[in-house]
Amino acid sequence: MDGKAAPNGVATIEDRILRITGYYGYYPGYSSQKSASRSSVIQCKPGGNCPSRHRGMTRQLSPLSVAEDSAAPILELQNRSPSGICRHSRVERQSRSGEEGTQTHTESSSQEADSQTRCQSCTSTFLKLIWRFLIILSVSSSWVGTTQFVKITFETFDCPFFMTWFSTNWNIMIFPIYYSGHLATAQEKQSPIKKFRECSRIFGEDGLTLKLFLKRTAPFSILWTLTNYLYLLALKKLTATDVSALFCCNKAFVFLLSWIVLKDRFMGARIVAAIMAITGIVMMAYADGFQGDSIIGVAYAVGSASTSALYKVLFKMFLGSANFGEAAHFVSTLGFFNFIFISITPIILYFTKVEYWYPFSAVPWGYLCGVAGLWLAFNILVNVGVVLTYPILISIGTVLSVPGNAAVDLLKHKMIFSVVRLGATIIICIGFLLMLLPEEWDEITLRFINSLKEKKSEDHTEDMTESSVHTRSRSRANGTVSIPLA
Repeated sequence: MDGKAAPNGVATIEDRILRITGYYGYYPGYSSQKSASRSSVIQCKPGGNCPSRHRGMTRQLSPLSVAEDSAAPILELQNRSPSGICRHSRVERQSRSGEEGTQTHTESSSQEADSQTRCQSCTSTFLKLIWRFLIILSVSSSWVGTTQFVKITFETFDCPFFMTWFSTNWNIMIFPIYYSGHLATAQEKQSPIKKFRECSRIFGEDGLTLKLFLKRTAPFSILWTLTNYLYLLALKKLTATDVSALFCCNKAFVFLLSWIVLKDRFMGARIVAAIMAITGIVMMAYADGFQGDSIIGVAYAVGSASTSALYKVLFKMFLGSANFGEAAHFVSTLGFFNFIFISITPIILYFTKVEYWYPFSAVPWGYLCGVAGLWLAFNILVNVGVVLTYPILISIGTVLSVPGNAAVDLLKHKMIFSVVRLGATIIICIGFLLMLLPEEWDEITLRFINSLKEKKSEDHTEDMTESSVHTRSRSRANGTVSIPLA
């Protein structure tokens, strides 16, 4: 097979073939050294003892064996006899198979770790979703239960202010409930007095003083009582679905007051939501022709939503933001103020026979405690939910009370909703949902659209690159790539 050396230094046909095909272990004189190395391999006869010759043979292969061990295939030494001594290639194969097994084991262990991490992240995400869903469901259920219990109580006990006063007194228990949770969960437990003073900082650096108690608590307590009282008066005139839908307008009133008083950012979407809320109010009042109990009930519900919005705006103006402990302390202080200073009002109403009940045993204390307990649960869930989750979830739970009350009115009370009332309810709920949009919703939407466009362009570029690489590999396999000859 050996031929004459060509001008370019290629000695044999085998060298030419290796040079043309681009064999990665090729170098000039490859075939001649390979044949010389093969001729120098001495095979041992069966039963022979040739350790010195084997060592000499391996040393003669040193110039070529280094290159072949790193780049070319391993030179296999085959033993014609089962008792042969030369087993160099078998040892190399075993060591290489051991390295491949170790690498495979490492890759499999890393894949298992990645799968476990993904499983844990999926489990935590699922648990968070379940927790948020339970918060929304609890807020909605407590508000629906409160509204329906009030309607049932009015059948035997028509004293809305006494019900408001009695339910507000239960707010005193919010801070003790919060402190019980602190003792159960906190690692560093504080005494009740120390925790009370720490949460009193919502009134100022000096804490709760008599002056601040009267100055800050009195207006908020009046607004709290007025909001709940007007809500109960509206329930006497309208259905629970209508009242809960109209009360959702407080979100629009909060925006308008914040825009005017607090100079908050102007948002076109929220202006549209406020207009939709006002439209729903007008449609609700028009449902019965602007006369009778309907228009009075709508006025009560809108007044309740307005005082609720004023309470929230003033709280943000004078007290700012508060954590769960400070909010629990403040609401308990309102209940304490209600018990001391507002208690005179139901007594006056009793003796003037505006809200008169007799005998004392005729008072439905079970229903009253049910209303107060559900109202207390709603207030706790609102404050806890804002801290543990997102405020938007509490708002969603509140607006879901509208279809909840509608389901109860339809199934239990056999209510028939007119088209006008149904349209007004839907418009108010849509306006409420528009109010939940964040202030930077337009920028967030634009960034999301741009990210989608960039992702599509990147995917298209990757597809083009993969297709071009696949085309080149197929061309090489078919031998269409031109290799320059020397």
